[in-house]
Amino acid sequence: MEIIRLHLARFNVIEEPWPVHGFVIPHPRLGAVLVDTGCGGPEQMMRDYRVVNRAVEDALAEHGLSPADVKAVINTHLHFDHCGQNAVFKHAPVYVQRSELERARRESPDIREWFDYTGAVFELLDGDAELAPDLHVVATPGHTVGHQSVLAETAPGRQEVMVGDAAFTADIWAKPDEDPGLPLQFDDQDAWSRSLHRLQDMGPARVHFCHDERSA
Repeated sequence: MEIIRLHLARFNVIEEPWPVHGFVIPHPRLGAVLVDTGCGGPEQMMRDYRVVNRAVEDALAEHGLSPADVKAVINTHLHFDHCGQNAVFKHAPVYVQRSELERARRESPDIREWFDYTGAVFELLDGDAELAPDLHVVATPGHTVGHQSVLAETAPGRQEVMVGDAAFTADIWAKPDEDPGLPLQFDDQDAWSRSLHRLQDMGPARVHFCHDERSA
């Protein structure tokens, strides 16, 4: 099982543009599982972040896939650059932490129609969850209260993790006890640091980032 990285957008959070990635896990039993769907939201928000967007359908097609092949969506969290194209997958359940959905409904009414559209089917999680013996969701609060990461066993004894925004970059991942100097990296610094330590203690063979072309 090989994790497929999708290039979904570029946008500006700081001076330099950042990539926006989603990931496909071609699971032998569950089918294709998509982790995060890229950017979407009000036109003003997209302009403010200078988003150069890409249709998730086009990104999937590069790998011989279509939206119909995606059987489940996992949102690491519900910010506009991670759930903005959820509605492309109305046929698929969306796995998200209950606390994250509650937070987003409360704090982000401007993007609600992009993740809480009519007919959305949520599989609400309360902490860690096993989707399959080789695919787990791990609660990693800190960036948001309901942030989660995804751990996949891609070969016997080999685990890879998709960290969402638990760490924006490989450099930040390497220094969980240091303030990265980016106010958007965490909502709760203590919870964020604990979450990174927890993920590192799991000893993943590879770490996939949403906003860094590198892996760790």
